[in-house]
Amino acid sequence: MLLDAALAYARHGIPVLPVHSPAADGSCSCARPECERPGKHPRLRHGLTDASVDPRRIEMWWARWPAANVGLRTGIVMDVADVDSPGGWHGLRHLLGDAMPVGPQVRTGGGGWHFWFRPLGYGNRVGLLPGVDWRGAGGYVVAPPSRHADRTTYYWVTGPGAAPPEAPAALRELVAGPEPPGRPGGGDRRGIVHPDRYASVALAAEADRVARAPVGTRNDTLNRAAFALGRLVGAGLLDPALVTGELAAAARRAGWAGPRPPAPSAPG
Repeated sequence: MLLDAALAYARHGIPVLPVHSPAADGSCSCARPECERPGKHPRLRHGLTDASVDPRRIEMWWARWPAANVGLRTGIVMDVADVDSPGGWHGLRHLLGDAMPVGPQVRTGGGGWHFWFRPLGYGNRVGLLPGVDWRGAGGYVVAPPSRHADRTTYYWVTGPGAAPPEAPAALRELVAGPEPPGRPGGGDRRGIVHPDRYASVALAAEADRVARAPVGTRNDTLNRAAFALGRLVGAGLLDPALVTGELAAAARRAGWAGPRPPAPSAPG
């Protein structure tokens, strides 16, 4: 199935690369005990640059590594919004006015989502929104029917038969803008056409992340949210009292039993 899928993607013009696979115990086929991305990093020496649509090369790869997960190079046929948390899902929906475009959609092995869009010509954007990364030129995603370290499988919710849709304007503006505040190379609001919209989405996503935090992670999740939103407060995009109130309400929904949650403050 993995080889058949890889060949099918290649026939659609998407460069394919073999990716390491997870073992039954969650370890990675790379055999590194400290591997932080089991079943998610390329097997090829030159990684992404060796991705190919040549069926003979793809057959050779899977003859050597029949259990290899399937990686797809982004930025050529499609860009991908990579959503890895409930907060990211709600944040993306909020940004798009609760109207998710109809197009190819993947449920990832880790419980997230991949939404395909037509390429925008930009590179990867890590932390586009809290819980949302953008995979563009120079990026890749793991594709169905690849396996996840949690013993689950990537699968199609909406198949790739139709061409990916155009990214909505609000999403294009966010991808085209600078790195979000606090990211390397970013930190200002120039280039984001709707900075207030970005800030409100970030606040909603972080509050949702806090409200859903499992027992044992609540303090850390809350502290991380306060730090992330503090950067937006420092940039003048959010009111500190509003952020404190939203985080406090989210913490109460999560069962916070400690003192008043930390107030957001701009790092510096």
